[in-house]
Amino acid sequence: MPTLSRWFIKTGLLYLVIGLLISVVVFAQPVMGWSPMLATLRPVYLHCLFIGWVSQLIMGVGYWMFPKQTKDNPRGSRWLGWGVYITLNLGMALRVVGEPLVVIAPDAGLGWTLAAAATLLLLAGWGFIFNTWGRIKER
Repeated sequence: MPTLSRWFIKTGLLYLVIGLLISVVVFAQPVMGWSPMLATLRPVYLHCLFIGWVSQLIMGVGYWMFPKQTKDNPRGSRWLGWGVYITLNLGMALRVVGEPLVVIAPDAGLGWTLAAAATLLLLAGWGFIFNTWGRIKER
């Protein structure tokens, strides 16, 4: 298994654990009477599960298992693959931190974190598609 695939998959599993832990807190909050501010974590746990876990798992397995592009360049651009990994995780970090802060302090001028996170996640998705497209071909 390529190193990049291992990083994608292991990071995805970490986001699975984080997302599940946050979901327990979010759904226990009304029952336990904890601070209503914990409800601001709802989009965070969803992003952790769907982008952090599912997307990274798909990208890691796709990078590893899709048909080889050429003998010299079997998995497409290595630097673009790592760029996708870094961009995706920077976007996730901004989303995880920025989402609750924008709700808690809407006048603090932190909306840029969500715009930057969305841009990074979009760039990561495009990068993955660009790097993978040539590997999807007829026999």
